[in-house]
Amino acid sequence: MFSWLKNPWQRVRGGGKGRTSGPVRIPRDQHCVSRSSIGRYALKVLYRLNEAGHEAYLVGGGVRDLLLGREPKDFDIATSASPEEVRKLFRNCRLIGRRFRLAHIHFGREIIEVATFRAGHEGDGDSRTSDNGMLLRDNVYGSLEEDAWRRDFTVNALYYTVEDFAVVDYTGGLADLKAGCLRMIGDPQQRFREDPVRMLRAVRFAAKLGFRIDKEVEQAIRELGYLLEEVSHARLFDETLKLFLSGYGVASYELLRQYHLFSHLFPETDACLSEEENHFPHTLLLRALENTDQRVASDRPVSPAFLYAALLWEPARREAGVFVRRKQPALQAMQLAGDAVFARQNPRVQVPKRFSLQSREIWEWQERLARNTGRRAMRLLEQPRFRAAWDFLLLRGEAGEEVAELIQWWGALQEEADPQVQQRLLQEGEKLARANGEDKPKRRRRRRPRKRPARPPQS
Repeated sequence: MFSWLKNPWQRVRGGGKGRTSGPVRIPRDQHCVSRSSIGRYALKVLYRLNEAGHEAYLVGGGVRDLLLGREPKDFDIATSASPEEVRKLFRNCRLIGRRFRLAHIHFGREIIEVATFRAGHEGDGDSRTSDNGMLLRDNVYGSLEEDAWRRDFTVNALYYTVEDFAVVDYTGGLADLKAGCLRMIGDPQQRFREDPVRMLRAVRFAAKLGFRIDKEVEQAIRELGYLLEEVSHARLFDETLKLFLSGYGVASYELLRQYHLFSHLFPETDACLSEEENHFPHTLLLRALENTDQRVASDRPVSPAFLYAALLWEPARREAGVFVRRKQPALQAMQLAGDAVFARQNPRVQVPKRFSLQSREIWEWQERLARNTGRRAMRLLEQPRFRAAWDFLLLRGEAGEEVAELIQWWGALQEEADPQVQQRLLQEGEKLARANGEDKPKRRRRRRPRKRPARPPQS
């Protein structure tokens, strides 16, 4: 695959640590990137920018994946044109972002992201950092070389141009790509302080590409993981979706725990997972991530609500047990537990309400499935939330929770079409419901209307 790279250390022996006098430029006949593998809208943007007199390069993950023989998920472009100049060239362009000013060019559902070359934030321009070094705004524009050296990882600092179809490398990314190494450009400690989310990106790229993380980067991650607690809670939600819903959830989860980052994102879940119950580790989350990876691989939809129901199930289950011991009914206990768990979780990773409500419904339905196995079961089957609740019940069974009898009963009821057999199952279900803690409902006595005393005759 990398036969075109004769000497992998031909420019930068230390990866992305030191600058060179110039870039490595790989001509078209010595690399595998072809225009036929690049999206037509990305090509359209590249050519139009070039025709208007601007430099324009395909950059980042798109170039990296093409060199690895993978199909890129999207294509990003870096250019010498300012965001305002890009907007003048494309009527379908919208400028977004304050922290990083970007141009989004819309072609139906597809968006091509265009960023102006940026320089180091220590220069003049629209740049601002916090007291601890976190980069709050980075709109200092520069040259192609300056843009390459301010990117995060060497393998993401590779550029492809349609002017002569060459691949351009300033930072040693080609060598690291061949070596399967994820190396930070510059000092890892400083770069992570500028943007702690880069630690999560390191984990995500390592999981996706199967690369090893450079030792200096590993050490910095272990030392600076606590900085994630200062990142926008909404931004961390987006990053967790990329980690767990991109088809590499299991590998991402294992690396997050290996580098002690998971505890900064989901502290209560991490505390529960560190303890065994009845001498067995908690495996529901791992099973959920395995199932999610399989669904992504087979191009089936995945749900953030289901993911977060699995991520926070252990804290919610324990919290509900506390309320039950306080004599709260089981369903109400789960509702109160959902309120409490998400209230404590949102200051770390803020889950939008549209997803947290669905996650809590999945939890509450676990109680409904356990206590409505009688005649009310047929009504539950018709509810739109049943499928997600049923899938979660199956997940609990796979993880070793004692719900096998419940799964068998609901499975039989869904498959059975004979009304007489269904009636027998419903009768059996009433016994199962009482075994799960629901008493047979008592009939309410109808009160007889009280007779009003006769009014005395008017004199």
